[in-house]
Amino acid sequence: MTFQQLNYLVEISKCGSINKAAQKLFLSQSGISIAIKELEEELGITFFIRTNRGVTFTPEGREFLSHAVSLLDSKKQLEKLYSENHGAAVSTYLSVSTQRYPFVESAFMKLVQQHTDSMYRLELRETGMEEVIEDVYDRKSDLGVIFLSELTEKIITRLLSSRELEFEELNVVTPKVYVRKGHPLTKLETVTESDLVNYPYISFEQSQGVAVDFSEECQFFTAFKPTQRIVINTRSTATDLVACTDAITTGTGLLVPEISTPNVISLPISGLPEIRLGWIHIKGSRMSPVAQEFISYLKASIDESVAFTYRLTADALAEDK
Repeated sequence: MTFQQLNYLVEISKCGSINKAAQKLFLSQSGISIAIKELEEELGITFFIRTNRGVTFTPEGREFLSHAVSLLDSKKQLEKLYSENHGAAVSTYLSVSTQRYPFVESAFMKLVQQHTDSMYRLELRETGMEEVIEDVYDRKSDLGVIFLSELTEKIITRLLSSRELEFEELNVVTPKVYVRKGHPLTKLETVTESDLVNYPYISFEQSQGVAVDFSEECQFFTAFKPTQRIVINTRSTATDLVACTDAITTGTGLLVPEISTPNVISLPISGLPEIRLGWIHIKGSRMSPVAQEFISYLKASIDESVAFTYRLTADALAEDK
């Protein structure tokens, strides 16, 4: 399979016939027909049916065509990227995948601020835990940021081991519930699992078939079944819902001074195992200087968030009393 063959196929779909595609590409009709026939034989599928009015794509042909268009677009983007940067080598590169944590965003911003005078490409992808692990395994990301707990560690560490990945711990925090200031839960001296059931519970969308162990929210010892559920896929939406309604969600509870919404605080959940925050990488791999720099910012950001979260929650609870 060649890009040339893909280009022929896409052009045929646009023109509606092999003859018109040949004219547009300044090629012979027989040459294009032979190229497409060879591709059909290679893949074992039929792209289209020839009629007196042109061609009609088969269902499998239409499916293949969508992939062909995507591949050709990616090729164009790569060619454009490297033609525009010809002669200007990127001196700094880092790709990070992470669960949706504001302290990671804060560390990433600090990294960007320190590299304003160099040619760089810095990437940050916020996604679910399973995708973070796969990104690092597939070498799409240099490192990933996830968490482990007593309730999830067994299955996740088994997966990491099968992928030849290592987990490096950065900090240990108490599981918390995110609520708005003045929320009914702030009146309680201690928040437990059972106290959360009757409030709308926000969770991040996961791919079908992904185990609950990979969710971003806290895992519970009991069969936690809130009466109302809200499923979203962005951290900003979760924050806005918590700030403006009685909806809640759970996790590390960490808030960041320059990013967090003032009306949102977090309360410790009694009885749950601690959360181990850390980063993953290919076992035995050496981190680049920029990766080491990011990790130092990440650790500092987590430490700062722990202190800030404690102060913010204490002040908010004092106001409510």
